[in-house]
Amino acid sequence: MSAPAPCLMVQGTASGVGKSLLVTAFCRIFARAGYRVAPFKSQNMALNAAVTLGGGEIGRAQAAQADAAGIEATVDMNPILLKPEPGYRSQVVVRGRAITSVTWHEYQRMQAELLPIVAESLARLRRAWDLVIIEGAGSPAEINLRDSDIVNMRVARMAEASVLLVGDIDRGGVFAALLGTLALLDLPDRARIGGLIVNRFRGDETVLAPGLAELSTRSGVPVLGVVPYLESPLVPSEDSLDLDDRSRWGAPGAIDVAVVRLPLISNFDDFEPLAAEPGVRVRFVRGADEIGGADVIVLPGSKSTVSDLRWLFASGLAHAIQRAAAEGRPVIGVCGGYQMLGEAVHDPERVESDTVTTMALGLLPVATTFVPGKTTVRVRARVGRASGPFSGAAGRVLAAYEIHSGRTSPSSPAPFTIVERSGGLVHDADGAVSATSESRRREASRSAAGPGDRSGPRRSAEPLSPRRVARPAARGGTALALPWLAPIPAGRWRRARHRRRGAGRRGRSARVSARRSSRIRRTSHRSGRPHVPALAPGPRVGRS
Repeated sequence: MSAPAPCLMVQGTASGVGKSLLVTAFCRIFARAGYRVAPFKSQNMALNAAVTLGGGEIGRAQAAQADAAGIEATVDMNPILLKPEPGYRSQVVVRGRAITSVTWHEYQRMQAELLPIVAESLARLRRAWDLVIIEGAGSPAEINLRDSDIVNMRVARMAEASVLLVGDIDRGGVFAALLGTLALLDLPDRARIGGLIVNRFRGDETVLAPGLAELSTRSGVPVLGVVPYLESPLVPSEDSLDLDDRSRWGAPGAIDVAVVRLPLISNFDDFEPLAAEPGVRVRFVRGADEIGGADVIVLPGSKSTVSDLRWLFASGLAHAIQRAAAEGRPVIGVCGGYQMLGEAVHDPERVESDTVTTMALGLLPVATTFVPGKTTVRVRARVGRASGPFSGAAGRVLAAYEIHSGRTSPSSPAPFTIVERSGGLVHDADGAVSATSESRRREASRSAAGPGDRSGPRRSAEPLSPRRVARPAARGGTALALPWLAPIPAGRWRRARHRRRGAGRRGRSARVSARRSSRIRRTSHRSGRPHVPALAPGPRVGRS
C-alpha cells in the first residue's frame, strides 16, 4: 500500500484574509504542474453552499477549489458545514446531509463524534490524490476555542502538514497580526509554520521590503511572498464581510440593482457575475429608503425564510417592495426570496419556525410549505418564453442545482422547465411569473415585431420591463445574469458552458446556474481529461 499523500495547509490571522483564494491558487498551480490535487476544509461556517454530483451539500469555496484543481467536488472535501440560523443556532451538515440544529455549546459536545469523520474524509482524500491542500478557518490563535478546534492546528497535526500563515495588509496591522498569531501558538504548533504570506498588497513592494525583513527576523519564519490586491475576485464570497466590499459589487452604472440584505442572506455570491457586467451596479440595501432609485429589486436567498420575512415587514421594506412592484419595477425572488414573494409560507411541522402560517408579500400566486428533510440535487432547466425579463434567453438549457426544504406550489405560466434531474429525463414546470409581467412581455413583443412581422421580438429590441418576476427557489450555483431587464444587447452576456449539472425539484423551483467552472474547468475533446488554464483575472461568467 502506498503512503498517504502529503498535505499543505493554509491558515490565516483572521477570517477574510484570503485563505480560500490561496488554496484555490495552489490547487490550480499544482494541477498545472501535473499533480492530482484535491482541496480540504474540515469545518466550514457559511450560508453560501454548493451541491456535489452525488447530491451532497458543501461550502461554495471548496467547490470552487475543486474546479481549480480540475476535479469533481465531493463531500470529503468539506465533511462538516455549519449554516447559521436564528437564535444563535446553526444547522449541522455532515458529509453533505443536514443532521441537526444546535447551539454552540451543543456543537462542542458533538465534536468528539465529528473528529473521526473528519479524519476518515481526510484519509480518503490522501489515498485518492497525490497532494491535498487544506484550508483552516478563522485563526489558529483563537485561544478561547483551542480545546474545541477541529479545523486548524488539530487538523494540521492529523495531516502531518506544514502550514503557511497568511495575513491581510489591506485591512492594516498585518505585522502585528502575524507576529501576534505566532506568539499565541503552542511551541509544537508554531514549529509547523513553514512560511508567511502577505496578501492584498497595493503599491510599490520596495516600500514594504524593510518591514518584511524585520518580520522574518523577529519571527524566525521566512516571508515566502507578497500577493497583490486583486480587483476581480477569483473565488466566490463566503463571508458576509464581503458584502461591505464595494469594489466587489461594481461601480455606479446604467443599471442599478438593489439586493435586499436579509439578516440571514444566503448564496449572495450569486450576484457576483451580475456585478462584474459593465454598466451594472449591485447594491445591498437594508432600508426602505434605499430602493427608491433602483431599476431592479431582488429578494435573495435566506437560511430562514420566515425569520427574514418578519424582518422585511418590521423594517418597512416589504411595503416598499410592494409599492415598487405596483409602479411597474421588476421585483425578482431567488430561493427564499421567491418564497417571500408568494401569498404565504406554511410550516405545519415547525421545520423552520414556531408559526404554522406566515403571510408573505402576495406578489405571486404561489404558497410554500416546509417539510422535514432537505433536497439537494442537480438539474438542467430550459428557459421558457413565458419567463418575463428572462425571455431573451428563451430556449436555452442551463445547468442548475438547489438546496431547499420548502415546497412551493406550481404556477402557470412557469418561466423554466426542468428537463433533467440527477441524470434522468423529466419535464417539470418550475418557478413563477406574475400574470401582469407576462402580459406586458407579450405587448412588448408585438410592438418590437411591427406590422406584418410574425417573427416575434428582434434580438436588439428592448423588452418592456415587467412588473413582478420571481426567480425559482433553490440554493446553489451562480445565479442567471439579468441582461433582459434593460437595453443591454443579449449578445454581450455569455452563459456558462453547460458542464456541470444543476439541481432542482419537481414542480417547485430551481436556481438557474451559470457555473464558474465554465471559466476554470474545461475538457479536452481529444483526451477527455480536464484542461487547467492559468489562474488569472479574466472574464467572469455572464460577461462577453
